[in-house]
Order: sequence, then structure tokens, then C-alpha cells
Amino acid sequence: MKKIKPWLSAMRLRTLPLSVSGIILGTCFATYNGRFNWWVLVLAILTTVSLQILSNLANDYGDGVKGTDNDDRVGPKRAIQSGAITPEEMLDAIKFNIVIVIILTLSLIMAAFGPANFLFLLLFVFLGGLSVYAALNYTMGDSPYGYRALGDVFVFIFFGLISTIGSYLLYVHTIDHVVVLPAIALGLLSVGVLNLNNMRDLEEDAKVGKITIAVKLGIKRAKQYHYFLIIGAMFASIIFSILYYVEPYNFLYLVAFVPLLIHIKKIKAAKEPDDFDGQLKVLALTAFLFALLLGVGYVLY
Repeated sequence: MKKIKPWLSAMRLRTLPLSVSGIILGTCFATYNGRFNWWVLVLAILTTVSLQILSNLANDYGDGVKGTDNDDRVGPKRAIQSGAITPEEMLDAIKFNIVIVIILTLSLIMAAFGPANFLFLLLFVFLGGLSVYAALNYTMGDSPYGYRALGDVFVFIFFGLISTIGSYLLYVHTIDHVVVLPAIALGLLSVGVLNLNNMRDLEEDAKVGKITIAVKLGIKRAKQYHYFLIIGAMFASIIFSILYYVEPYNFLYLVAFVPLLIHIKKIKAAKEPDDFDGQLKVLALTAFLFALLLGVGYVLY
């Protein structure tokens, strides 16, 4: 029982809603086009959640063994950093999680395409392998991309483009331009969550040699970059709704603009690491709300 709480903490459950936001978007637009499959939805969510947990465990392990997570770090203590879970235990959990991801990914591919669609099978096997690679190599290994200011690129691609367009493809079996702008908008908001985390950890990351976009830019320009991400997402979604307007429900997501604008104001005033940390959950949940309302706005017709 003593181990349950540290493991739950290591899984970082608060990151899970954001991870399934692209699945929600892709599913809603597929449903709008008359294609829906409960098995695909359930397996897509389970696969995405397992990948996110794998990424979180790998992040804890990578930063823990490198000493990036130390007593100077702001935010909740990590499992290895606190000593609640040993590096060996974490590595075993990562290996077990990889097996779970492989089983779920193959099950999802078969539920979506069956044995007949060989090219789609190959594509999603490749994407599954790439996703595992991305989850592991953010902080693990000799040259993790999260330490080379590439985290933002990977988050945009996986949380935005692949998550949204890929999930739509699972249902419809074709790539459609209709999901491109929503994928871009969600990708920008997801990068915003990462940038917020990196602004919080800027000073400590710089000390231990973890180079992020925030470290490269400095806090002033990192804030400007953050405004670009949030406003860019808002702009992309508005352009999308104008181009693909059907009925007023399509603008339901504008409700999410209220907390986004308040968030920008909070970041503008932020000075201490705790100021950024307090906005992490806010932005992640707002991005989830945005995706939900944007998708539902095209299902309600």
C-alpha cells in the first residue's frame, strides 16, 4: 500500500486528460462524417493513456538518474528524486509498460483496419514504434531530445498532429484536410503546457545543462513565445470554424477562450517559478475543454 501513492504520482495522472484530447477531436470529426467504432475509441484511449504513462515514467527515470530532479526543483517531488521508487524499480515498470503499449497498439490496429489493410497496418505499427521511441527518449539515453530543445517539436507532432489526424484516420481510413487546423490548434496548446513547465524549471534546467526552448530564449522571450502559442491556437480554431462553418454550435469552443485569456494575463504577471507551476493544471485542463467543445460542436447537428 505504501508504494501505491508514489506510483500514482509517478504516472502524473493530471497529464492524462491532455493526452486524450486529440483522440476526442479525431473521434468527433469522424463521427460527424458518419464513421464511429466503440472498440476503436476505447482502445485508442487506452493506448494513448498507456503511452502517456510510459512517457511520464521514463521522464521520471531520465531526470532522476541524471540528477535534473533535485531538491532545488519547484513543483511536486518525483518518485526517484524522493527515493520512494528506486531506479531499478522504475526501469522494470517502464519495460512492463512497453509490453502493455505493444499489446494495446496491435489490438487497436486490428480493430480499426483488420488484416486486409496492409499499408495502414504498416503505417500504424511504425507510428506506434515511433511513439514508444518518443516517450522513452525525451529524457532517457545519452542524448535525450528533451535536453536539446526539441521537446516542443515532438509535443506538437505527437499531441497535435498524430493524435488528432491519426485517430481520425483510424475511423475513416483516409486523411482529410478538415482535421488539420484543429490538430494544429491542439498541438500549439500542448506545446504551451510544455513551455509553461520549462519556464517554471528554467533556472534549474540551465544549471544542470538541460537545454529547453525556455532556457534558450530566457524568461522574457519565453513568455512572448507562450503568448504566440496560445493566441496562435485561438486564431487557428477561429479560421477553422469560419472555413468549415455549419451551425452556431461550431463555436462552442469559444467558452474555453475565457480561461485562456485569463491564463495569458496570469503568465504576463508571473515572476516566480510557483506562479508558472500554478498555471500548469489550468492550461492542461483548458486545452482538454477546448478539444472537447470544438469536437462536440460538430457532432451536435
